[in-house]
Amino acid sequence: MSQEVEIPELGTAGLLRFAWRQLTSMRTALILLMLLGLAAIPGSLIPQRSQNPMAVRQYYLDSPELARWIERLSGFTVYSSPWFSAIYILLFISLIGCVLPRTFEHFKSMRAQPPATPRNLSRMESFQEFSGQGSELEIAKEWFKKNRFRVRAEGQSVSAEKGYLRETGNLLFHLSLILILLGVSIGSLFGMRGEAIINKGERFISVPTSYDTLSFGKLANEESLQPFIIEVIDFVAKYDLLTNAPQDYTATVRVTSAGEKTSTIKTLKVNSPLTFGNTRVYLQANGYSPIVTVRDSTGAVALQGPVPFLPQDGNLRSIGAIKVPDADPQVGFVASFLPTYARDGANGGISVFPEALDPKLLFSIWKGDLGLDSGKPQSVYRMDTSKMERIALDSLKPGETFSYPEGSITFEAFTPWINLQIVDDPGKSYALYGAIAAILGLLASLFGRRRRIWIRITTTGVVEVAGLAKNGAPGLPAEIEKFVAHLRREI
Repeated sequence: MSQEVEIPELGTAGLLRFAWRQLTSMRTALILLMLLGLAAIPGSLIPQRSQNPMAVRQYYLDSPELARWIERLSGFTVYSSPWFSAIYILLFISLIGCVLPRTFEHFKSMRAQPPATPRNLSRMESFQEFSGQGSELEIAKEWFKKNRFRVRAEGQSVSAEKGYLRETGNLLFHLSLILILLGVSIGSLFGMRGEAIINKGERFISVPTSYDTLSFGKLANEESLQPFIIEVIDFVAKYDLLTNAPQDYTATVRVTSAGEKTSTIKTLKVNSPLTFGNTRVYLQANGYSPIVTVRDSTGAVALQGPVPFLPQDGNLRSIGAIKVPDADPQVGFVASFLPTYARDGANGGISVFPEALDPKLLFSIWKGDLGLDSGKPQSVYRMDTSKMERIALDSLKPGETFSYPEGSITFEAFTPWINLQIVDDPGKSYALYGAIAAILGLLASLFGRRRRIWIRITTTGVVEVAGLAKNGAPGLPAEIEKFVAHLRREI
């Protein structure tokens, strides 16, 4: 009669140990890496509040119920959501718990001697035997050392091993992933990113109110902004006359850094950013700002100055909204700026070249409530005309004026603008070094060949040679043949 075996309970400590082993397994790390990639997909399909708040607002206007559900699931803030952060942190812990113990074990094995020669070499790969003269072991030791094998000599046998670079590269690759994750996390916690559009002749002062968009990391705030002043003196864009493709963008700016009384003239290009401490300023885009003067029915100036327009294609056909809340009644202009004007039968007015060779301003005039007092954010490039009345439609060239019953608009001139991207990412150097190390580790892992070779002289004078290729690495038979040929040639 069999007795029942009582299995002890796992207990809290055992359960935690089991959970830690499961979390730090390579299989779990791969699953979490795949989940992180899948979790990042919604961030590329759904507009993110930190990058495009106007598109998020449009979601609420078009589909309010769907937008509320997306908000509940943190769809508009994917990369800072609890579920994305949970996957990210678990992956970070899993990689550390998986790779670090392997690294310590690999370091110990690299310092240890090669394994002893097996008793039965005939069972090993590429086994060969031949009659020897007794000097084969000394010849073998010299050959092994010349070919960077680690050697262990015992009696009438020699054990040699090389190829730890393969496992070293594998571990370096995974450690580099940890460094990349660390760099990304540092940037998301302590970094900042902002953008600002500056017209030619205007100044940009690095204070929060001067930015068009500004976002900080979770542990950063307005006090972390690097103070500086940039004044745009000139901007020159060169284009290919045949393809209209841009050839060069050059902005000449006057820069004043923090703590400096004098300013310096510098050149800003697309791949040559300005540097202020850890903050870099990039030239990201460019466009045009029509300079207009809008007067009301009494002839008083209601608006005057440049209005940035947003490019829509490679020829810089640009759209914009000229809003005049100080006019009575309020008026707005839904407009397009065409740097080199031409007519197209299907599309009407188009631009055929990005440089302003024959500029023209096309617009429709609307009167009514602009909605600026509602407290809801609005795009500076678009205007909601659902509650307004269109009163005129026309076009102007520089210097021309169009009058309508409520006032007039004069297209004075135009000026170029540049878009500056201001970035402070303290973790980018870690991510860069991690990426370089990951590539080096991957190359070492792919091209490294770990193998062992043994040689023994039996009591009858027969020389036995065999090897073992770790991880099924190719090339061992050819290396054994080369080794045996060297032994026989030197005898």
